[in-house]
Amino acid sequence: MNNFGFVFATKMLVEGRRKVRFMYREQPDDPNDSGWRFFCGDEDQEYTDNPDNIGIYDVNTILEIDDSILPLLGSPSGTAFEREDENAPFTVSEDFAFDEEVD
Repeated sequence: MNNFGFVFATKMLVEGRRKVRFMYREQPDDPNDSGWRFFCGDEDQEYTDNPDNIGIYDVNTILEIDDSILPLLGSPSGTAFEREDENAPFTVSEDFAFDEEVD
């Protein structure tokens, strides 16, 4: 995908080449940010709070690891998806609370 903007993902997901189990889209931080955040689902709060454990990536890096996210990438800010395991289908996450109000 070209001109999509960057994404944030945990290094546990990218370096471990793990499939996405939780993803959400928030308002972008700047014009180059897609707003997407990706997690493998095993990260605890302490891990995700450490900025050394989060990387900025081209979306194609994530797609090379897990192309099942592709149909969801057009979803608007304020949406979140999760799945029980790496082979289950994604469902809308109703329990995720965004830090700020989205338009």
